[in-house]
Amino acid sequence: MSEVRHEGSCRCGEVRFAVGGPPLITFACHCSGCQRMAASAFSLNSLYPADRFERLQGDTVLGGLKGPARHHFCPSCMSWLFTQPESMDDYVNVRSALLDAAAAHRPFADAWLSEGLGWANSGAERGFDTVPAEEEFPQLIADYAAWDGRVKQ
Repeated sequence: MSEVRHEGSCRCGEVRFAVGGPPLITFACHCSGCQRMAASAFSLNSLYPADRFERLQGDTVLGGLKGPARHHFCPSCMSWLFTQPESMDDYVNVRSALLDAAAAHRPFADAWLSEGLGWANSGAERGFDTVPAEEEFPQLIADYAAWDGRVKQ
């Protein structure tokens, strides 16, 4: 794992995990599925390469829609911890709010604004009606790496 390490846990502390280095990108997902699973207006996410993710303690159970995206939950408190999209096995999408340093992972982009609640605003720098096109990701990741973290005015 790289030098910078962020640890996190579920609400009850039964499952702990760590991620190394900065995320590839952070985002708020406004899709109706995330709204329901997070019981909120959007879910907060930090995308990491799978080789920089480590489960430190506890096992997880799969929940949500048990389809191409594997959503991992704590079996005790049922906190939604992270997701591994089947089509992107090399990545782990961690729920940013569960990181001990959650404030350091403010969202850079909003996804699925077309399904969002009109009054919910994450303050993200970029916004997408659905998700960015695959060919946009390299530039989006580069832009995130260069971003200073300030709120868009």
